[in-house]
Amino acid sequence: MNQETWSIVDEYFCETLIPFDQVLSDALCDSDAAGLPQHNVTPNQGKLLYLLAKLQGARKILEFGTLGGYSTIWLARALPPGGCVVSLEANPEAAAVAQANIARAGLSHVVDIRIGKAIDTLPLLAQEGIAPFDFIFIDADKPSNPKYLEWSVKLSRAGTVIVGDNVVRNGAVADATSTDPNVVGVRRFFELMAENPRLSATAIQTVGSKGFDGFSLAIVSA
Repeated sequence: MNQETWSIVDEYFCETLIPFDQVLSDALCDSDAAGLPQHNVTPNQGKLLYLLAKLQGARKILEFGTLGGYSTIWLARALPPGGCVVSLEANPEAAAVAQANIARAGLSHVVDIRIGKAIDTLPLLAQEGIAPFDFIFIDADKPSNPKYLEWSVKLSRAGTVIVGDNVVRNGAVADATSTDPNVVGVRRFFELMAENPRLSATAIQTVGSKGFDGFSLAIVSA
């Protein structure tokens, strides 16, 4: 098996199960045109996030890393009436692209993009009383994953679902000797999940059009 095969299978899944969506396609095109890194989830991964949020019945969703708003649109579409997504983005240029994409999707009224380093905006969320969130998606800078997990638990309730993206690092996550800050951050993220008695968690490896990677999934108990 190789990258070409993985991409062909992803393409088949998407063509079969995910109808073409002009809004989502335009969001990716505009993100590329703005020079944003191609770190967005794939269409079938976006649909997975949508389904997980739907299954959980999430009314309040917190997202770490808006980028161009692609995953944000998927999450916002999963909301019931009266729901909201709060998305944290450090890069003002990316946030501007996301806001335009989200507006075109007709979702500006349910998406609140907070611009600035998440570590600075998270205390404000706690003070504002928006929490607890029902569903949390962590897809930002990996060295900060441990802090993001700590804050996610603080802003959760019993039953909150926490999903982490890009946790395999092309297999390097299993290398205890790695000094790569991304790997170190993800490994500490897993250690904290394992140590926290309020979290029941697992992780899966994935292959697809974006290569070898994976997700973590945790649920918060009382």
